[in-house]
Amino acid sequence: MDYLLTDEQKMIKELAHKIAEEKVRPVAAKYDISEEYPWEVIKVIAESDLFRLFIPEEYGGMCVNIMNLCLATEELSRACGGIAVCYAASALGTFPIVLFGNEEQKKKYLPDLASGKKVAAFAITEPEAGSDASAIKTTARKEGDYYILNGLKHFITNGGDAETYSVIAMTDKSRGARGASAFIVEKGTPGFTFGKKEDKFGIRASSTRELIFTDCKIPAKNLLSREGMGFIVTMKTFDMSRPGVAAQALGIAQGALELAVKYAKERQQFGKSISSFQGIQWMLADMATEVEAARALVYSCARAIDAGVKDVSKESAMAKMYTSDVAMKVTVDALQIFGGYGYMKDYPIEKYVRDAKITQIYEGTNQVQRNIIALQLIREMAK
Repeated sequence: MDYLLTDEQKMIKELAHKIAEEKVRPVAAKYDISEEYPWEVIKVIAESDLFRLFIPEEYGGMCVNIMNLCLATEELSRACGGIAVCYAASALGTFPIVLFGNEEQKKKYLPDLASGKKVAAFAITEPEAGSDASAIKTTARKEGDYYILNGLKHFITNGGDAETYSVIAMTDKSRGARGASAFIVEKGTPGFTFGKKEDKFGIRASSTRELIFTDCKIPAKNLLSREGMGFIVTMKTFDMSRPGVAAQALGIAQGALELAVKYAKERQQFGKSISSFQGIQWMLADMATEVEAARALVYSCARAIDAGVKDVSKESAMAKMYTSDVAMKVTVDALQIFGGYGYMKDYPIEKYVRDAKITQIYEGTNQVQRNIIALQLIREMAK
């Protein structure tokens, strides 16, 4: 379908596609095996100015444009969901500063994030606080001109490799979710260390680590917004970032579809290409339709955010939930078309299945997304 992209958007899409094909695809398997952070590719992405797509012009960016971010993330994810999420997760860690940072904070942190000199990470998840973000136990105690952080974060994407962290901690436990606050924490701050690097099922090129805060002393000026705003910072950040997760899932699904079509045309059985069999054709038709429907939803949501629509919680949740479910179904069906070969690591399709699964889980499981959608829907219908 023609989504009436602007000339700038077409250029971004073509650039990201070129990087994906020339720089990402050739090394995707290598990084999947080694689990090294793909700095060589991140450097190329940075030099191509793609990190500037989600940062305002006055701080070295090109403007905050979610549609552009989605286009870049989708194209990179067609080649490798793991490498693509290293890029997209930096946007996630940057959004709290873009949305809630003061002028001093923006001037200090955003230029290096825009240039790709540094990458960011967002830290809210804890061992006992996953879907229930209000159950976090990491604390931040005010002492004069500083806050003292203590606690543990885990499953943090870009953990250990990022230089700039947006961290949610409790400043007043008695207030529940309203007692959470958001802080900027720099790598290298005394008392801030990293735990084990997780050995993951998929997106293995990205680093996922524990963050450990032990009497970590940070300047009070690193508080984002004001005390008690942590939960709002989180929700507003997710409203902007969930279309990016959806774009990652979309790219993975699109990449798997392309591999399935190519394989079906090449694979011979009973003296002819399996693409001539109606059973395969119907699978491909369903896969293509689902991918296109997901793309329409993702782009529509991204454009709504860019147009200034204030409340996009429901739409962001829909885009993330639907597209990640599509990615899981399409990648599994693609593997089925590959047959026994698809189950072997010699063929790339099994990696797409592994990379797709996490998109149903992080930044809020799809069950949580359904809760968000339903509650918003009920609220709207009650008016």
